[in-house]
Amino acid sequence: MEPRRVLSAGNGLTAANGISPQAVAACLRARGQLSARRRGDDDLNPGLLDGLAAARDAAVLVPLICRPVGLHVLLTRRTGHLTAHAGQIAFPGGRVDPDDRDCVTTALREAREEVALDPAAVEVAGFLDPYITRSGYRVRPVVGLVRPDAHVRANPDEVAEIFEVPLAVFTEPGTRRTMAHPEAGAQRRYHEFPYGPHRIWGATAGMLVNLAEILAAADPGA
Repeated sequence: MEPRRVLSAGNGLTAANGISPQAVAACLRARGQLSARRRGDDDLNPGLLDGLAAARDAAVLVPLICRPVGLHVLLTRRTGHLTAHAGQIAFPGGRVDPDDRDCVTTALREAREEVALDPAAVEVAGFLDPYITRSGYRVRPVVGLVRPDAHVRANPDEVAEIFEVPLAVFTEPGTRRTMAHPEAGAQRRYHEFPYGPHRIWGATAGMLVNLAEILAAADPGA
C-alpha cells in the first residue's frame, strides 16, 4: 500500500507572495454561485459542440493549497489503464451520482475517493464557469481551499500521481500556449500549460484559464 502523504505545511492564512486565499474567495463570492457564461471544448473551436446531445452533469474539485511561497494547485495524473483520458492531468472529479445533494457533494466525494482528501479539510471558496466537454459532460468546477496539513493518498485504481503546481504558472503572462492537432480534416485547438514533465491541457487547462481570467478581472493592476 502506498504510504499516506502529508501536504507540506504553509501558514494556511495568506500567501507569502501573489494572491491570497482570502482574495480568491472574495473574487469568487463576488461572481455568485451561478454564472451566465459557460466554457467548453469549443472555446477555441467554434461549432465543435454543435449537435451534442444533452450533457450529463459532473463536478471537479479545484484544490488550492497555501504554501510559504504562495498558492499551489493540486492536480492528479490519471492511471494508464483507464478507458477514458488515460495518463492525462486532471482535477479530482467525476459524474454526479443520484444521491449527491449538489455539485459540491460530488466534488468532495470524488476527491475523497481519488486522493483520500478529507472533506473537512476543504473550505469551498466558490465556483468557476460550467465547462462542457466534447465527451458530453457539463462539469461544474468547485474551488476549494485545502488545509496545508491535509493528507492525500492516490487511489491506484484511478490515480498514478498527485502533484502540485504554483498558481502563478497559470496566472502569469506567457505561461499558456495554444496548441493544435489534426482531427477529422481540421485543426482542433486547445490550451496547454507545460510544467516540468507534465503537460496540462484540454478541459483541465481550460478550467485553469477560466480561474486565471476571473482573478485577473478582479485585479485592477492586471
